[in-house]
Order: sequence, then structure tokens, then C-alpha cells
Amino acid sequence: MPLTYWCERAWLPDGLADDVLVEIDGDRITRVDQGPPGTAERLPGLTVPGLANAHSHAFHRALRGVTQQGRGDFWTWRERMYEIAARLDPDSYLRLARAVYAEMAMAGVTCVGEFHYVHHEAGGRPYDDANVMGHALVNAAREAGLRIALLDACYVSGGIGVPLAGPQLRFSDGDADGWAVRAEELAAAYAGQSDVQIGAAIHSVRAVPPDQMGVVAEFSHRHVAPLHAHVSEQRAENAACVEAYAATPVQVLHERGALGPRSTAVHATHLTDVDIELIGQTDAYVCMCPTTERDLADGIGPARALCDRGTPITLGSDSHAVIDLFEEARAVELNERLATETRGHWPATDLLHAATAAGHASLGFPDAGMLMPGAWADLVSVRLDSVRTAGVDGLEAVVYAATAADVHSVISGGRRVVKDGRHTLGDIGTLLAEAIGELR
Repeated sequence: MPLTYWCERAWLPDGLADDVLVEIDGDRITRVDQGPPGTAERLPGLTVPGLANAHSHAFHRALRGVTQQGRGDFWTWRERMYEIAARLDPDSYLRLARAVYAEMAMAGVTCVGEFHYVHHEAGGRPYDDANVMGHALVNAAREAGLRIALLDACYVSGGIGVPLAGPQLRFSDGDADGWAVRAEELAAAYAGQSDVQIGAAIHSVRAVPPDQMGVVAEFSHRHVAPLHAHVSEQRAENAACVEAYAATPVQVLHERGALGPRSTAVHATHLTDVDIELIGQTDAYVCMCPTTERDLADGIGPARALCDRGTPITLGSDSHAVIDLFEEARAVELNERLATETRGHWPATDLLHAATAAGHASLGFPDAGMLMPGAWADLVSVRLDSVRTAGVDGLEAVVYAATAADVHSVISGGRRVVKDGRHTLGDIGTLLAEAIGELR
């Protein structure tokens, strides 16, 4: 039976509108109109399409607040990350990911791109079901009320010319051909299931030699699936790549057919002008993760220059130092201000587009992120009367003033997931504390 919601204010493809009626049948929007609420359920504040978290490592949430002591960089942080990865099993991963995805839902996220590389048991031995960890992530997303693009990552080496060791052994199928066998089984398990997209990932040029990248790219082409890769996150990564291959990471990926309209370069922090041009020519996406990039002292990526070349920008919370897509969106502008010492690089509409339609499309859900008939029924309502948003008008209320705490209602795929700021699973803070405490 169709349901109708009355939005006090809503962001539609044509702009902001008041008194918006949205009719939903199943998981789709069937009608968008304007008029009095009548018997429709009221959604006060400003309603926007569901947000897409285009880059997530769910287990990194266990690192929040524990890697801040002392000096360090990405590489010292990575050692702490390996410690958590070594403790995961299918049950603990399900519990942690379910709580993390519920935290995302409370922040207005209705679809997550999970960059998944913890595949096997400690030591590298496959589980009896080689994809049991991936299944745990899918089940976690479903229980939390999110769609998921499970971006299954190929991980072959511990660095350029460096063999795998320690916790990294959990990440590898031996080589790209071994990865492809397992990835095909995973894709077959979810064939025809509309809320799950099985995509591919090249972890990085550090982890996948160029002569094996084509296997991963071919999987993406054959399945018409997203292909994501960490790209130029660190200057040291670029230097090692140039020394080994006489090319930047972007150039290596381009030469091996791993850049195209279904591809996303994640981070893309340290790009050359040639890299920016190549990404633009291939119609690939770039996913910026500003809260993680600043937490790890990675640097500020050239988002504006990429966009000017025609590259769609998407957003992710990556390591989950913060889960707040509004913060990620405004950080793109605010970081640009720090780098250039000028203001006004991004209209609020463009930043919200990055958090919604562009992000969903990069994850294989091009029919999401819009409040229009035929689109996925994702409605996120944000308070306009909190101490943060009171007195703020327009989309700037959510992009520059609101936080995740201002989301009071989330309908994801037609399913009510958050009401009055509470998730249907219950006390998510307690679920997080229990799951993280188990791993620590």
C-alpha cells in the first residue's frame, strides 16, 4: 500500500520547494507534488535525498579516538589498523559493521560503498565459505537499513616489490586470478538482488602489480560494476610508483584499463596536472574523504581543479574518524579556502549533489539520490530549529550549519530506519561500545 509523506521543505531536482508531498510504493518514489499535508505523515525541517557514503572501511571505526596520542603519520596509523584487522572474525565483523552502518543511517546515509579487503582467516587461510566476511557486511547493511556496494578488493603485495606479511595475509587471494574466482562466487550469490551491488577494487598500486590490474578491470567491465582504487593518498606512494614504473599511480591505472566511467579514484590527494587531465578524459569519479585525509595528515586534494575538468566528486567517511556527510561536504569548500586563501569555490547545491546523486551513481545506483518519481525512496529530514540550524536558510542550512545530529528522520528504500533521531535497532551507542570493546 502506498505511503505519503508531507515535507515542510524539500530539495527537488528543480530546487527548493515548500509543502512537498512524496508518495512511496515499495522501495520507489511514485509521485512528487505540492499541497497541504492532509493525512500524510509530516516531515518537518528540510528533506533531502538519501546520502551516499562512497568510501567506507567499517572496521576502522574501532580506531576512533585511539590513534591520536603523539606524533605520527599515515604509516604509524596503519600499524594500529592492522592490529584491529587481525582480531576480526565473521561474527565480530557483523556486530561492528551493523552498528557502524546504523550510525551512518542516523547521519542520513542510505547507501554505503564498503571497500572490503579483510577476506580470510589470520594467516591467510580461506574460511570454509571464502566470502563469509563479505556476507557479514551485506547482512550488516541490510539490518541497519542501507543499500551496499560491496567493493571487493584485490590485494596481492605488501608494497611495490614487497611480499605480504602479518595481518596483510588476511587480505590476499594469492594473485588477481585467485581474487577473480572468489569475486565471481560473490557476484553470483547476489545476482538480481537490487539492494546489493558487487563491485571491484584495486586496493592501490602498492598492493596490486600493474600486470594483474587488468583482471580486476575485466571483472568490472563484464559485470558492469563499479571499480574503485586508492590513488595517490600519500606522497611516498607516488614516489615509489614513479621509481618502480616511471609513471604516477593514475597513469599506471590508465595504462591498465582501470579508469573509466564506472571507476572511482579514492583520495586523489597528490595529483599532477597530467593526472587531473587523464581522470577527466576517462569520465571517472574522484571520492574525497576530507575528515580522514585531515585526520591522517594526508593533505588537501585538488577537488576544484578536478571538477573544472569535468570529474564528478563524491564523498566518503573512509576511516570513520567522523561519520557526518554534511561535514565531509563543507570540508571540500573549507579545505579549498585554506589552500587558496579565498572563499566561495563551491555552491551548496554542488556539494550536496556530491553527497547524494553523484555518490549513488559511483556505487552503481544511478537511480538514487533524487526526490523524483522512479527513484529509490530515500528521504532524509533535517531539523531547521536546532541550535546549529536555527536562523539559517536554504541548502546552506544542511551544508554549512547542520551536523549528523540534526537528522531526525530517515526513510531508506521505502523503509523507516530513523524516527525522532533514533534508529530502529535501538541504542546504537551501546551497540558500538560493545562491538568495539570486543575488538580492543
